[in-house]
Amino acid sequence: MIDRRTLLLGAALTPLAATGQAFGQAGWPNQVLRIVVPFAPGSFTDVSARLLANELSEQLGQSVIVENRGGAGGTTGTLLVVRAAPDGYTLVLTDTSLSISPGLYPNLPYDPVKDLAQVSRIADSPSLLMVRPGLGPKTLAELVALAKQKPGEITFGSGGPGSSAHLAMELLLNVTGTKGLHVPFRGVAAAIAEAIAGRVDMAIASLASGVAHVTAGTLLGLAVSGDKRSALLPQVPTFVEAGVPRYDMSYWWGVAAPAGTPKPIIDRLHNEIVRASAKPRLRDAYLKSAALAVTSTPEEMTRHLQREIGVWRDIIKSANVTIQ
Repeated sequence: MIDRRTLLLGAALTPLAATGQAFGQAGWPNQVLRIVVPFAPGSFTDVSARLLANELSEQLGQSVIVENRGGAGGTTGTLLVVRAAPDGYTLVLTDTSLSISPGLYPNLPYDPVKDLAQVSRIADSPSLLMVRPGLGPKTLAELVALAKQKPGEITFGSGGPGSSAHLAMELLLNVTGTKGLHVPFRGVAAAIAEAIAGRVDMAIASLASGVAHVTAGTLLGLAVSGDKRSALLPQVPTFVEAGVPRYDMSYWWGVAAPAGTPKPIIDRLHNEIVRASAKPRLRDAYLKSAALAVTSTPEEMTRHLQREIGVWRDIIKSANVTIQ
């Protein structure tokens, strides 16, 4: 039987334990933070992580390092973070691939919604539809008409089966009721190079990946996603202006932590990202890569992720996309 003295002692210790936990969270961060990028160096995902790490390091007064852990379409590095201690010292800077993976990998070893605590989106970039100049069509309407005349004959390049560039094109084919022939390459840069060389007819990539080629005239830009035209390519209409209002795919990037990370730490991280994103030097650096600095609450990012997972799962299923 528990006596009165034991009950009183337990009651006295409970607030002390809670206070100790609060002190532990209040002391965050008191060691090096790690941002895992689940891709090789050189992509905007990697670049944005390093830019953000510099700002967070200055704001938090702690070193913030970036670690590249590429493999399996981003799942290797993401799994590393899922399995990390939920203490706010290991984060993942991820992108659109996080919402693609659940529909692409039937045995994905984690649930992006349940096993990660979303912190904030950090950047968006419109998708850009490009064709080789010699193909013929000068507008999206003309391209759709040609694709319907030659179903399955117009080729499109991508960074590989199930890549964002592949599924972005499958989405466009789906909403326009057309068919194309997929030609995969090792990376979207290689797909764009093949389109420039005339060996594939078209490609969709982030504005960051394609803007220089459209500006140079080596590829013809037919449409960009988003509510308005890009200031970097003002001559290229939006998909809505081009007659395809149902196409709204954009590339996004965001930060997440292991599930179970204390909410005060998540909130602090979110506030620090908002603070960093408001700085002109960070916004200008993103713009140089044709990306816009954006933020969202953890709840907004979770809802965005859930919607995206549903969209890509449907596209993967309808296009019968599989990974060997």
